[in-house]
Amino acid sequence: MASHKSAEKRARQTERRTAVNSARRSRVRGSIKKVEEAIKAGDKSGAAAALRAAQPEIQRGATKHIIAKNAGARRVSRLAARIKAMS
Repeated sequence: MASHKSAEKRARQTERRTAVNSARRSRVRGSIKKVEEAIKAGDKSGAAAALRAAQPEIQRGATKHIIAKNAGARRVSRLAARIKAMS
């Protein structure tokens, strides 16, 4: 356990950051899941709307280093391609 003042402060900061990051990661995953469920249901307009809502969440996650920058871009791109391919 932390035994001096700066280490105790660092432990508190880490605890807060962990809570924020896990909430943000959960939001990113949830938004991706909504798009994928709409695609699976065959609802093109619903999937497009879900992607419009998910894209800022994914990009924010990439900006905040929840996911890698290229991984965020790749996920958005692949979801958009899957929606475009729907009949």
